[in-house]
Amino acid sequence: MTTFRYLTAGESHGPGLTVIVEGIPAGLNLTEEYIEKQMSRRQKGYGSGGRMKIEKDRADIRSGVRHAVTLGSPIAMWIENRDFANWTDAMSVSEVGDDCDKKVYTKIVPGHADFPGALKYVQHDLRNVLERASARETAARVAAASVARRLLEEIGISIHSRAVTTGDQDGRAVATEDVDWDAVEASEVRASDSDADERFKIAIDKSKADRTTIGGVFEVVAFGAPVGLGSHVHWDRKLDAKIAQAMMSINAVKGVEIGSGFANTRKPGREVQDVIEPDPSDPRKFSQITNHAGGIEGGMSNGNPIVVNVAIKPIATMTNPLPSVDINTGEIAEAAYNRSDVCQVARACTVGEAMLALVLADVVLEKFGGDSVDEIKRNCAGYIESHQAFGNG
Repeated sequence: MTTFRYLTAGESHGPGLTVIVEGIPAGLNLTEEYIEKQMSRRQKGYGSGGRMKIEKDRADIRSGVRHAVTLGSPIAMWIENRDFANWTDAMSVSEVGDDCDKKVYTKIVPGHADFPGALKYVQHDLRNVLERASARETAARVAAASVARRLLEEIGISIHSRAVTTGDQDGRAVATEDVDWDAVEASEVRASDSDADERFKIAIDKSKADRTTIGGVFEVVAFGAPVGLGSHVHWDRKLDAKIAQAMMSINAVKGVEIGSGFANTRKPGREVQDVIEPDPSDPRKFSQITNHAGGIEGGMSNGNPIVVNVAIKPIATMTNPLPSVDINTGEIAEAAYNRSDVCQVARACTVGEAMLALVLADVVLEKFGGDSVDEIKRNCAGYIESHQAFGNG
């Protein structure tokens, strides 16, 4: 079994972010330009904060790739934080004098990692918590996932995303199977139709004027995943469980749904199950007439598009801060304000794609693992050919 894993390190305003990806086979074409293209998508989005005007994310590959081809060894990447130039004293790894601006934070932001993190790690300066809890870390995940995405492309898996709600505005007029993904990419709010695009922007503008923040739901879809990724035999090998954990790890995410999970609870069983029929044109020799299950049954992919809906709450930091307390004195105080987005739904779409790519790369390597890309592709092709033995009457 090929083991796939990745690690990220770094603080929001530190020198940069370090990424290590292990388990990628040899022979995969991979360039810094490909990774940069994916990372630039994370920086777009209507309602983004001022940080995106400072950073221009690019991952420098430091090892594991030679002449634009992976070697099979760990891939190390470095992402510079340009804003560190303004934080050299505050984020210095060495001791600094009392005359330096250490940018100490002691006022808790409700809904952030500040409070539990300070008590758990015994920190009297909340910056020691919020720097790593910041969504800046997701830039490193997108870099890691770009490598995973490049691998998935080799066996025909593609991943897309869109915003389906922003605040109380619903944008699901277009069914998942009918979405023009190029149009979504062109939308600043990642809406799938022009009406939703306008309504989402109005909702974000109103939130900005009200000096608050706004959340929503985004959808991530994987096309081309073969049947049988994941497993029913143990709880921790179920594909939907892996996906749910990955999505819940994204900052501010509070809910995950596979397929029509929540809507299915309001329908009778005969309207929920995806009926199967013979289909000689399908590589599986069968097909479902619907996809309410979101491409996963019994913890395994069933060959349909994998559809994941993710609920992300409004960002905790607001220009009109909530009442709070000082972590050290216990006195009533206004919550601290840190520069942030008004709405992160569009930007979170790309992070959701990243997490799905990382999970799928893991289960693909578990199922078809090999030391080279060609070996993995042969294993996958042979497995799909084995389905021909079914459904022949």
